[in-house]
Amino acid sequence: MSSNPEVFPGVSYVMPVLNEVGYIESAVHSILAQEYPGQTEIVLALGPSTDGTNELVASLAEGDRRIRTVHNPRSAIPVGLNLAIRSCVHPVIARVDAHTELPAGYTKRAVETLLRVPADNVGGIMSAAGSPGVQAAIARAYNSRIGLGGGAYHSSDVAGGPAESAYLGVMRASALADIGGFDESLLRAEDWEMNHRLRQSGHLVWLDPTLLVTYWPRSSWQALSRQFFATGIWRGELVRRFKGRHPLRFFAPPLLTTAALTSIVVVPLGILLGGWLALAAAFFVAVDLAYLTVVTGAAALSPGSLLDRARFGGALVIMHFAWGAGFLRGVTRGGRQSLDRSRHG
Repeated sequence: MSSNPEVFPGVSYVMPVLNEVGYIESAVHSILAQEYPGQTEIVLALGPSTDGTNELVASLAEGDRRIRTVHNPRSAIPVGLNLAIRSCVHPVIARVDAHTELPAGYTKRAVETLLRVPADNVGGIMSAAGSPGVQAAIARAYNSRIGLGGGAYHSSDVAGGPAESAYLGVMRASALADIGGFDESLLRAEDWEMNHRLRQSGHLVWLDPTLLVTYWPRSSWQALSRQFFATGIWRGELVRRFKGRHPLRFFAPPLLTTAALTSIVVVPLGILLGGWLALAAAFFVAVDLAYLTVVTGAAALSPGSLLDRARFGGALVIMHFAWGAGFLRGVTRGGRQSLDRSRHG
């Protein structure tokens, strides 16, 4: 690939899609609207959707020959990504998601950085947005350091540079081929794992905080809990595989969940039996109260009505405990092909 920033290589956008009839059109249009000087194509890996997504995609493809599709019968995200990547014709791969909308200039900026640094993967920042109500509260929790643990690509207040991971990613196809693509044994956390292998192989992962991508999160409590439970399971699976190579923030939700579950047993016993159990009960009560204080304080300081603040607090609690419970299951039992049920109709 040329290192001359005036020569823009072709870009292939890859996107796994399953039951996204409410989001896919906006996601695709944000890609088609990119003013990029080089050639582009969009390859959508279509799972067995039941909500009319595939029919809508067929209509979009009829209207623009840059859009192509591949069949992804297993529906798994890394499988779909690899299927799409294998059919791509350009030397740059842009990983996109059906719940995202790329800002104007995203592709050009990312490719310029890819060539200038030079890097093998350039990613940006997730900026969650939501319709008024539950989805807006969930989006606010996504954007909060309390919600997702302060990962660099969830905050635009970070400096650009080499990174552990970055949101989505504009990648050299040759680097992806070098590491064998995405790991199809993972059903979640595939981006972090892929970036881990890139870095282990000597490739550079670069975070550019000016690449601010809009992300539309799940819009119901049930879908949010399912998504975070599955994410926790696969993070636990990665901890099993890579042992201590994970940031400490990933262990906060499972520790919190463990403390809450232990409280249910220890506190009644401490009240009844006293002694050292009473001291243990006091400790766990203090932990629970500290957590409740933090969440309540964050909710109270958030904008909006009293209901908006309550929803924000509820989103934080669901994210923490669903993720923590999933992590405990994943770290003890492994992934075991656990699916993200929030994507299924």
